[in-house]
Amino acid sequence: MAGGLRFLQLREKDLPTRELLFLAYTIRDLTFKSSARLLINDRIDLCLAVQADGVHLRANSFPARIARKILGETKLIGVSTHSLQEAQQAQEEGADFITLGPIYETPSKTGYGPPLGLDTLKAVRRQIKIPILALGGIKKERVREVLEAGADGIALISAILMADDPRQAATHLIHELEQHHGKATREHL
Repeated sequence: MAGGLRFLQLREKDLPTRELLFLAYTIRDLTFKSSARLLINDRIDLCLAVQADGVHLRANSFPARIARKILGETKLIGVSTHSLQEAQQAQEEGADFITLGPIYETPSKTGYGPPLGLDTLKAVRRQIKIPILALGGIKKERVREVLEAGADGIALISAILMADDPRQAATHLIHELEQHHGKATREHL
Protein backbone atom coordinates (compact mmCIF):
# COMPACT_ATOMS: atom_id res chain seq x y z
CA MET A 1 0.00 0.00 0.00
CA ALA A 2 1.08 3.61 -0.41
CA GLY A 3 3.65 4.66 2.13
CA GLY A 4 4.42 1.05 3.09
CA LEU A 5 1.30 0.23 5.07
CA ARG A 6 0.95 -3.51 5.66
CA PHE A 7 -2.55 -3.53 7.18
CA LEU A 8 -5.69 -1.66 6.25
CA GLN A 9 -8.99 -1.82 8.06
CA LEU A 10 -12.15 -1.04 6.16
CA ARG A 11 -14.15 0.83 8.76
CA GLU A 12 -17.21 2.27 7.04
CA LYS A 13 -20.38 2.42 9.08
CA ASP A 14 -22.71 4.45 6.89
CA LEU A 15 -22.81 2.74 3.49
CA PRO A 16 -25.60 0.33 2.55
CA THR A 17 -24.40 -3.27 2.35
CA ARG A 18 -24.17 -3.46 -1.45
CA GLU A 19 -22.09 -0.30 -1.67
CA LEU A 20 -19.92 -1.47 1.20
CA LEU A 21 -19.41 -4.81 -0.56
CA PHE A 22 -18.32 -3.04 -3.76
CA LEU A 23 -15.92 -0.86 -1.77
CA ALA A 24 -14.55 -3.91 0.05
CA TYR A 25 -13.87 -5.70 -3.28
CA THR A 26 -12.14 -2.60 -4.63
CA ILE A 27 -9.93 -2.26 -1.56
CA ARG A 28 -9.25 -6.00 -1.50
CA ASP A 29 -7.97 -5.78 -5.06
CA LEU A 30 -5.58 -3.01 -4.00
CA THR A 31 -4.37 -4.93 -0.96
CA PHE A 32 -3.76 -8.09 -3.04
CA LYS A 33 -1.67 -6.10 -5.51
CA SER A 34 0.44 -4.56 -2.74
CA SER A 35 0.66 -7.66 -0.50
CA ALA A 36 -1.07 -5.78 2.31
CA ARG A 37 -3.58 -7.36 4.66
CA LEU A 38 -7.20 -6.27 4.84
CA LEU A 39 -9.38 -6.37 7.92
CA ILE A 40 -13.09 -5.68 7.73
CA ASN A 41 -14.66 -3.80 10.61
CA ASP A 42 -17.30 -5.85 12.40
CA ARG A 43 -18.67 -7.58 9.29
CA ILE A 44 -17.83 -11.27 9.25
CA ASP A 45 -20.00 -11.76 6.17
CA LEU A 46 -18.04 -9.19 4.16
CA CYS A 47 -14.76 -10.61 5.42
CA LEU A 48 -15.71 -13.98 3.98
CA ALA A 49 -17.21 -12.54 0.79
CA VAL A 50 -14.08 -10.62 -0.24
CA GLN A 51 -11.60 -13.09 1.23
CA ALA A 52 -10.21 -10.48 3.60
CA ASP A 53 -7.46 -11.47 5.99
CA GLY A 54 -9.63 -10.99 9.02
CA VAL A 55 -12.15 -8.99 10.97
CA HIS A 56 -11.94 -6.33 13.65
CA LEU A 57 -14.79 -6.54 16.14
CA ARG A 58 -16.26 -3.90 18.43
CA ALA A 59 -16.09 -4.74 22.13
CA ASN A 60 -19.88 -5.26 22.19
CA SER A 61 -20.07 -7.19 18.91
CA PHE A 62 -19.75 -10.88 18.14
CA PRO A 63 -17.60 -12.62 20.72
CA ALA A 64 -14.20 -13.51 19.25
CA ARG A 65 -14.79 -17.21 19.97
CA ILE A 66 -17.92 -17.20 17.77
CA ALA A 67 -16.13 -15.27 15.03
CA ARG A 68 -13.37 -17.90 15.16
CA LYS A 69 -15.90 -20.70 14.66
CA ILE A 70 -17.24 -18.93 11.57
CA LEU A 71 -13.93 -17.69 10.12
CA GLY A 72 -11.70 -20.64 10.97
CA GLU A 73 -8.15 -20.63 12.26
CA THR A 74 -6.47 -18.77 9.40
CA LYS A 75 -8.29 -15.43 9.64
CA LEU A 76 -7.13 -12.70 12.00
CA ILE A 77 -9.51 -11.53 14.68
CA GLY A 78 -8.97 -8.21 16.41
CA VAL A 79 -11.15 -6.68 19.10
CA SER A 80 -11.54 -3.04 20.13
CA THR A 81 -11.09 -2.64 23.88
CA HIS A 82 -11.37 0.31 26.23
CA SER A 83 -10.40 -1.24 29.56
CA LEU A 84 -8.37 -4.03 31.14
CA GLN A 85 -11.56 -6.04 31.63
CA GLU A 86 -12.47 -5.84 27.92
CA ALA A 87 -8.88 -6.69 26.95
CA GLN A 88 -8.91 -9.76 29.19
CA GLN A 89 -12.26 -10.88 27.78
CA ALA A 90 -11.02 -10.50 24.20
CA GLN A 91 -7.89 -12.52 24.99
CA GLU A 92 -9.88 -15.25 26.75
CA GLU A 93 -12.25 -15.50 23.78
CA GLY A 94 -9.36 -16.08 21.37
CA ALA A 95 -8.68 -12.70 19.76
CA ASP A 96 -5.37 -12.54 17.89
CA PHE A 97 -4.84 -8.91 18.92
CA ILE A 98 -6.61 -5.97 20.50
CA THR A 99 -6.75 -2.27 20.00
CA LEU A 100 -6.75 -0.31 23.25
CA GLY A 101 -7.93 3.23 23.48
CA PRO A 102 -8.37 5.99 23.37
CA ILE A 103 -4.90 6.51 24.80
CA TYR A 104 -4.98 10.27 24.14
CA GLU A 105 -7.72 12.84 23.57
CA THR A 106 -9.24 12.50 20.11
CA PRO A 107 -12.50 13.76 18.59
CA SER A 108 -13.32 10.35 17.09
CA LYS A 109 -13.41 8.58 20.47
CA THR A 110 -15.18 11.05 22.80
CA GLY A 111 -18.01 8.58 23.34
CA TYR A 112 -15.67 6.24 25.19
CA GLY A 113 -14.95 8.64 28.02
CA PRO A 114 -11.69 10.30 28.99
CA PRO A 115 -8.43 9.08 27.47
CA LEU A 116 -6.97 5.98 29.14
CA GLY A 117 -3.41 7.32 29.16
CA LEU A 118 -0.07 5.56 29.22
CA ASP A 119 -0.48 4.18 32.76
CA THR A 120 -3.53 2.17 31.71
CA LEU A 121 -1.66 0.95 28.63
CA LYS A 122 1.19 -0.23 30.87
CA ALA A 123 -1.25 -1.99 33.23
CA VAL A 124 -2.99 -3.75 30.36
CA ARG A 125 0.37 -4.79 28.87
CA ARG A 126 1.29 -6.51 32.16
CA GLN A 127 -1.89 -8.63 31.99
CA ILE A 128 -2.31 -9.30 28.27
CA LYS A 129 -0.14 -11.64 26.22
CA ILE A 130 -1.60 -10.99 22.75
CA PRO A 131 -0.46 -7.97 20.72
CA ILE A 132 -1.86 -4.57 21.72
CA LEU A 133 -2.28 -1.75 19.21
CA ALA A 134 -2.54 1.67 20.85
CA LEU A 135 -5.29 3.83 19.40
CA GLY A 136 -6.73 7.29 19.86
CA GLY A 137 -4.83 10.51 19.33
CA ILE A 138 -1.74 8.72 18.02
CA LYS A 139 0.52 11.12 16.15
CA LYS A 140 4.10 10.66 14.95
CA GLU A 141 5.53 12.34 18.05
CA ARG A 142 3.62 9.93 20.32
CA VAL A 143 4.58 6.66 18.65
CA ARG A 144 7.73 6.07 20.69
CA GLU A 145 6.03 6.68 24.04
CA VAL A 146 3.15 4.28 23.36
CA LEU A 147 5.60 1.61 22.23
CA GLU A 148 7.71 2.16 25.34
CA ALA A 149 4.55 1.87 27.45
CA GLY A 150 3.96 -1.61 26.02
CA ALA A 151 2.04 -1.27 22.76
CA ASP A 152 3.13 -3.65 20.02
CA GLY A 153 1.92 -1.27 17.34
CA ILE A 154 -0.46 1.55 16.56
CA ALA A 155 -3.85 1.99 14.93
CA LEU A 156 -4.79 5.39 13.61
CA ILE A 157 -6.79 7.35 11.13
CA SER A 158 -6.25 11.10 11.21
CA ALA A 159 -2.45 11.05 11.40
CA ILE A 160 -2.50 9.71 7.84
CA LEU A 161 -5.81 10.81 6.33
CA MET A 162 -5.59 14.39 7.57
CA ALA A 163 -1.94 14.82 6.58
CA ASP A 164 -1.00 17.09 3.70
CA ASP A 165 0.85 14.11 2.21
CA PRO A 166 -0.71 10.85 3.46
CA ARG A 167 1.94 8.68 1.78
CA GLN A 168 4.75 10.59 3.46
CA ALA A 169 2.91 10.52 6.81
CA ALA A 170 2.58 6.72 6.57
CA THR A 171 6.26 6.40 5.69
CA HIS A 172 7.27 8.52 8.70
CA LEU A 173 5.04 6.53 11.07
CA ILE A 174 6.46 3.23 9.81
CA HIS A 175 9.96 4.62 10.27
CA GLU A 176 9.13 5.43 13.91
CA LEU A 177 7.84 1.89 14.44
CA GLU A 178 10.93 0.39 12.83
CA GLN A 179 13.21 2.52 14.97
CA HIS A 180 11.65 0.98 18.05
CA HIS A 181 11.03 -2.60 16.90
CA GLY A 182 13.53 -3.08 14.10
CA LYS A 183 12.97 -3.68 10.40
CA ALA A 184 11.50 -7.15 10.96
CA THR A 185 8.37 -5.46 12.28
CA ARG A 186 7.48 -4.15 8.82
CA GLU A 187 5.75 -7.44 7.99
CA HIS A 188 3.61 -7.23 11.14
CA LEU A 189 2.37 -3.64 10.84
